[in-house]
Amino acid sequence: MALLHSNKQLRFAGVALISFLSCFTSVFAGTFEVKNGNNTCIMAELSANISVKYILKDEQMNTVLVALPDSATVDNSSTCGNATVSPLLVIHFGDGHSLSLNFSRNASDYRVDTLSVTLNMSDSAVFVNSSVKAPMTVSSSSTGIQASLNTTYRCMSVTTVTLNNVNVTFSNMRVEAYLPAANFSKEATVCNADIGTSTPAPKTTPVTTATTAPPAPTTVPTNPTTGTYNVTKSNETCLLAKMALQLNITYQNKTTVFNINPVTTVASGVCDTNVSTLFLRDGSTNLTFMFVLNDKKFYLSEIGVATSDGFAADNKNLTYLRGTLGRSYVCSAEQTLTVNSVFSINAFHLQVQPFGVSNGKFGTAEDCQLDEDNMVIPIIVGAALAGLVLIVLIAYLIGRKRSHAGYQTI
Repeated sequence: MALLHSNKQLRFAGVALISFLSCFTSVFAGTFEVKNGNNTCIMAELSANISVKYILKDEQMNTVLVALPDSATVDNSSTCGNATVSPLLVIHFGDGHSLSLNFSRNASDYRVDTLSVTLNMSDSAVFVNSSVKAPMTVSSSSTGIQASLNTTYRCMSVTTVTLNNVNVTFSNMRVEAYLPAANFSKEATVCNADIGTSTPAPKTTPVTTATTAPPAPTTVPTNPTTGTYNVTKSNETCLLAKMALQLNITYQNKTTVFNINPVTTVASGVCDTNVSTLFLRDGSTNLTFMFVLNDKKFYLSEIGVATSDGFAADNKNLTYLRGTLGRSYVCSAEQTLTVNSVFSINAFHLQVQPFGVSNGKFGTAEDCQLDEDNMVIPIIVGAALAGLVLIVLIAYLIGRKRSHAGYQTI
């Protein structure tokens, strides 16, 4: 513990890590279950990043992001509890790291009573040149994760729990303890971040993203304003995006189209070697864009949204906005990014570079197919007009020559 309690009294400046997040493969939302025999008592689906500040061998400070990977598993120390032992979910990942959620309840509610993180500081692949090699465990009882019994705690937004020089940032989170059945309850308690208020999270009906009746007509707003957003890592820009966004949501038998306002939008994100995530929050609307890098080619692999009225949707199997490492993807034409049958995004004047940003500026632009197609039409029309002018000119010259040949000298 000397690692985190030096006489320098360093403060952890909460790395602004984001919503719908997860840097490791980011927005990886793993599902974890604790069972007693065949009965499931705890179920969790979440993404998590753990930011740790530690002391190097030269007594300098370093901050590292430890992410919950898709290989994370439920540890054997997890338990459904009994009359004297509280329910406990322990998620094991990496080389000796774990994330623990300890639950308690009263007559009407349950909560995460204690959140603990255990880190193997001798894991040199993560904690490079760490001056301390002993395992480190930190915990907090101020988690804010609380819900009514027989409902699922749901929080799509980014929420951060601050421990001692360690920050745990959750997103895409659904958690339920004391399960009455083998799956999440149909009703949900929505977190304050998703509803955009400071009032206690209400008990709501389940999120439904499909409707059976035709949606009510809606008024389409004017084209949105272009905003510029960036994500930094170690004080350097690692992701750049410039775009105008318009959301199309069908929910509760109504289609809503509205613009994202860059003036009121807060951007954050996480960058990793092969995954970068951009989070945008405009009021009570939360958007997530996850980019993947594979063989020096990047693409938008996931889009997610959560709104204050309980709507949530995402798609983790997308292949939009393809580009090359070190270059930016550019598309001036309007394009529709379809997430599913009830949610899509109209994007205008888009330029994005999620990897290989140099000096905080966009790299060489790679035009989208839509822009290239839009250029082909003017070229074809111009060539056709040029050909027509040439034909008219030739016909005129031939006609003029023939008229001259008809005159005789007197």
